[in-house]
Amino acid sequence: MLKTNSPNPFEGLASLEIPVTPGLEPGDGGKEPGAPRFMRVDMNPVRVLALGFLATILLGAFFLCAPFVTKTGVATPFIDALFTATSAVCVTGLTVVDTANYWNSLGQGFILLLIQIGGLGFMSFATLTAIVLGKRLGLRDRLLMREAYNAMNLQGIIRMVRYVVFFTLGVEALGALLLMTQFVPRYGWGKGISFGVFHSISAFCNAGFDLLGNYNSLTLVNDNPAIVITIMALIVVGGLGFSVWIELWSIKSIKRLSFHSKLVLGTTALLVFGGGVLFFLFEARNPATLGPMNVPNKIINALFASVTPRTAGFNTLSIPSMTPSSRLLTMIYMFIGGSPGSTAGGIKTTSFSVLFLTAYCVLKGRKDPEVFGRRIDKDTVYKAFAVVVIGLSIIFGVTLVMSFVESTKGTSLEAMVYEATSAFGTVGLSTGITPGIGTASKIALSAGMYLGRVGPITVLLALSRQKPPAKIRYPEGKILIG
Repeated sequence: MLKTNSPNPFEGLASLEIPVTPGLEPGDGGKEPGAPRFMRVDMNPVRVLALGFLATILLGAFFLCAPFVTKTGVATPFIDALFTATSAVCVTGLTVVDTANYWNSLGQGFILLLIQIGGLGFMSFATLTAIVLGKRLGLRDRLLMREAYNAMNLQGIIRMVRYVVFFTLGVEALGALLLMTQFVPRYGWGKGISFGVFHSISAFCNAGFDLLGNYNSLTLVNDNPAIVITIMALIVVGGLGFSVWIELWSIKSIKRLSFHSKLVLGTTALLVFGGGVLFFLFEARNPATLGPMNVPNKIINALFASVTPRTAGFNTLSIPSMTPSSRLLTMIYMFIGGSPGSTAGGIKTTSFSVLFLTAYCVLKGRKDPEVFGRRIDKDTVYKAFAVVVIGLSIIFGVTLVMSFVESTKGTSLEAMVYEATSAFGTVGLSTGITPGIGTASKIALSAGMYLGRVGPITVLLALSRQKPPAKIRYPEGKILIG
């Protein structure tokens, strides 16, 4: 274990060098030097993560197919079980069957386990199990964890996993206790406790699954500030990113925050409060949403409408009853999502900020985007641009499939785009069309959820073979833009 005298155990060496056995490169999947080519399987960290999530989804789907996890005792069609497992592992919240009325306690408990695995990442569970069993984690395990948490180096990665797990369990326990104070008087001890635990984990993991029944989400309790504020706080905490919270916990002064954390916190605050103001303006006079509420409840529910699209999936207001302006703003927020290394999906707040700052610097005639006295390098800009383009392509592809399959049912294009964006952003908000969609649409939305949770770039890197940098640099060509 590498040691450092820094008060922050996660301030590592940016250029950390790890000794590697000759002929055995990091991420080569443990191939023996000199093994025949056909026996070598490239299992780099990116590919392991992508396949790990897929394997977890498939195992969850097979379990949810069993008749003993439903209230009727009837086996669930595989496509519906697969959709539910994908939505749970990818912490989305889109459902084709009502979670409260379709699954029994065992089924709901298993869905909650899939949500927890999806929120923390299956690598966290594997690492924690290895630590408990006293197993020594090697270089390849640490590379996997670095990839899973978007860490910048390997130093302190195992300690980070411990902090992440205990921090998650601590926040979820606190959230569950606060929610129990509201659910127990309303539903009794047994149901109140289970509701508190389920909704706390679902909120922190940004999953959006609920047990209130009949696809109502939190609309039945939107007049209870304690429930709404607690759920909203859990969503924000889960969506900021574990590295940001670890840094906030360990530093002594806000001024010493890293550039990444400053950008995440600044962007999150701008989106939450800016969106809250807009939702308040759009819905304050809408008799089907905020209209009948008093002013304090209007403010709280407007803020919740700003928080939940990034990317929780709970809703306290009826989605179909919202104004077109609010639904459009919701789609934009679902696309942006949360922050890197968090339980949220989307293109992430940092990608949004980088592209926005790049556009601003172009308009100002500056060479590089700058903020907080720091310059953003071009590689980061290119990566952010790639994430946005790939994300839009995924949404377009899912919408295209749905429009071809669902057009005969009279489903509006807006509803299909809304559903596709919700799937990619792993949000779970729905206009209500999901339970009635066809098999092809379920498969397309499942693919969108998987790509959105694992990350489009991660999946592409997992499917492609890395090539060495080109040795030839072509002459520059001039084209017109705009």
